[in-house]
Amino acid sequence: MMNAIKKITQKRKNSEPVILSIFRKAELEQKQSDEMFNLLGWGSLPAELKYEVEEDVKGYYDELHGLYSTSCEFVQRRRESVDFWIKSYKDGLCSLDTALDSLRLNKI
Repeated sequence: MMNAIKKITQKRKNSEPVILSIFRKAELEQKQSDEMFNLLGWGSLPAELKYEVEEDVKGYYDELHGLYSTSCEFVQRRRESVDFWIKSYKDGLCSLDTALDSLRLNKI
């Protein structure tokens, strides 16, 4: 009976660092994302719009830090679309719903 208690306690101790590392990684990714939004001048965007283009911003961050470089025409067109719709929203030329609908990716 005492062995069972010790095993459960050991499992909990071993899982705590994993959970902490997950939280640290998520916190670092959020900090990088916020930094990139601010560098782009998009820090004041609504959370819904930030969420919709978060993967694009991560791509900007990775490319700026030399993790990869792309010349794919589809990536370039997506970036132009993101820039256009965010600028249109910030300038008051379209509503938040229009920008979100235009930037939403259709998943297959």
